[in-house]
Amino acid sequence: MVTKLDRLARSVRDAHEIVDELAQRNVKLSIGGSVHDPTDPVGKLLFNVLAMVAEFESDLIRARTREGMKIAKAKGRLRGKKPKLSPAQEAHLVKLHDAGEHTTGELAELFSVARSTVYRAVQRAGHKTGPTAKR
Repeated sequence: MVTKLDRLARSVRDAHEIVDELAQRNVKLSIGGSVHDPTDPVGKLLFNVLAMVAEFESDLIRARTREGMKIAKAKGRLRGKKPKLSPAQEAHLVKLHDAGEHTTGELAELFSVARSTVYRAVQRAGHKTGPTAKR
């Protein structure tokens, strides 16, 4: 049973592929408590209408979200996630990395961050990271 059609598929095309596969298996679709036979002409019509409305609702939500984010960004309220390290901490981390006395894992533990944060900080500083880089 599917409570809402937009939970079943992301687009009308995707919904059709899923329903075609279900029809091949002789499975009837229950959407919101109503059973729909995808092989029946009325069932096909109803399913197509529901799929189009679900895709339309999804597109509206995306458009409104983008519009809201654009307005928030223009007002300076959309900043994203705060950095784990202050600029001074990041500079210190890069300095320790360049000295080559600590591994990436040790630096991550020392600054209480993930290794990926260390890699990004070093990369932002314009240094090479990865297996070929000096650790």
